[in-house]
This record gives sequence, structure tokens and C-alpha cells, in this order.
Amino acid sequence: MADQDIRPDGTVAFLPHRLNRHPVVVRGLTADELWVCAGLAAAAGLAIGMPLAFALSTIAIVPTAIVLAIAAGVFVGGGLLRRMKRGRPETWLYRQIQWWLAVRRPLLASFVGGKVLVTRSGYWSTRRSQRP
Repeated sequence: MADQDIRPDGTVAFLPHRLNRHPVVVRGLTADELWVCAGLAAAAGLAIGMPLAFALSTIAIVPTAIVLAIAAGVFVGGGLLRRMKRGRPETWLYRQIQWWLAVRRPLLASFVGGKVLVTRSGYWSTRRSQRP
């Protein structure tokens, strides 16, 4: 560390803020987001492929539907998530999911830490209160 990076009070002037960020892997998605997007798309492909396999009497449609759904899910989902995340903080998506679960599915909120979020609705006061 260079001497110019240390302030007179002993604090460090330079702290790299991108060291702990997850790198972008595909289409603006981080690795975790890519796994979630691919997993949801694979489940949708399985749900579509199973009835088609029974209807057409061939099991080869199931893995084909899964692969096609993953490709479409990563392509479409990556574009949508990239647009949603643009200009927002790094943790916005995770906090949005926590908030959605805390408001709409309160029983599942405790599994993702949604119980610690402030979900109060109404007016907030920013004035100072009078002391008695």
C-alpha cells in the first residue's frame, strides 16, 4: 500500500469496492442468477415435455424440451433481468424477492430472511417529536 493511500487519521483512502461482486457470466446474469434462471426454465421444459412425450409416444421429446427451454429461458430471462437490474444496486433483485415473499407469501418469508424487512404501509413522519 502506498503512503498516499493512508490519511492522517490512519484510515485508508483507497478501498476497492468491486472485489466481492459476483462476475457477470452470461447475458448480464451472475452465476447464481444463471442457475436460478436455468433451473426454472428446465422445470418449465419438463412440464411441457412430459405431456408431449405421452401424446407422441416418444421419450426423446422430454430432454429436447428441457434443453430448448433452458436455451430460451437463459436468452429471454437474461434480457429481462438485465433490463430490470439496470441502474439499480447490486442487491436489488434479492431484496425485491425478499419483499415480494414477505408481502405476498408470509409463511415463506422466514426462509429467505423476509421477516427482517420493513413492510409497513402508511405515512411516515420526518419531523422531530416534542419532548414531554
